[in-house]
Amino acid sequence: MTVDQTRVAEAPAAEPARLAAAGVTVGYGDRTVIEALDVVIPRGATTTIIGPNGCGKSTLLRTLSRLLRPTAGAVLLDGEDIGRLRTREVARKLGLLPQSPVAPDGLTVADLVARGRHPHQSWLRQWSSDDASVVADALAMTGVADLADRPVDTLSGGQRQRVWISMTLAQGTDLLLLDEPTTFLDLAHAVEVLDLVDDLREAGRTVVMVLHDLNLAVRYSDNLVVMKAGSVLAQGHPGAVVTTELLAEAFGLRAEVVEDPVSGGPLIVPIGRKQGRTHDREAGWVRKHPEA
Repeated sequence: MTVDQTRVAEAPAAEPARLAAAGVTVGYGDRTVIEALDVVIPRGATTTIIGPNGCGKSTLLRTLSRLLRPTAGAVLLDGEDIGRLRTREVARKLGLLPQSPVAPDGLTVADLVARGRHPHQSWLRQWSSDDASVVADALAMTGVADLADRPVDTLSGGQRQRVWISMTLAQGTDLLLLDEPTTFLDLAHAVEVLDLVDDLREAGRTVVMVLHDLNLAVRYSDNLVVMKAGSVLAQGHPGAVVTTELLAEAFGLRAEVVEDPVSGGPLIVPIGRKQGRTHDREAGWVRKHPEA
């Protein structure tokens, strides 16, 4: 055996993906939404799933979190079939924030966040000082510690989203799945929530989210998964994935892709019907006057 062969033989096995879908087919009743889909979620990065309405984004996220069971293929969590793991074990590894969660009337912020500790408790292990410490850390990390005694239903949209993320963090997982965390938020609150997501990623967590705003998805993601009709059209770094051709294929969107003056990444500039006529006229003029 040569030296190079020895090194290959003795090299440690590659670490499995944090989360992956392998040949997954899933749907609702007789209707198939996703078929034979493969996707890999990189560790310690923010992955955002984008695509037109009805393409299967939320279905994929629900499948990755084990809320939906595939009829074919498997979801792998740290290399293991998530369908074969105990519910409590999954809850200790993976936290899910669903679309538009609702808290019971009058429930305080502290009580809601404390519910994130349920996967770690049993009749043998009740609430402890360790749980209280984790909840305090989650409240502080999301900037809502000063709201602990406020009822959740009295908060602004941005504050509520931070509180729900805080509850997810209190589960003690380093893998977070967020289904449209900026839904119904104005731009300022959406940026506030995504800044928090970015902080979590910088702290070493793996984040998977679904977003509708393409430019926010591009700016706040390390990895994009672009879907259409239950399939993945492309996945990778936004700078490599986002092109005018992809936007046309995935969304039927006519747009220019330019450099974002803030982030340096791609910035999507949609071209509407009126702007398109102007754009075409100017482009035609330039073609006829290349010396200008």
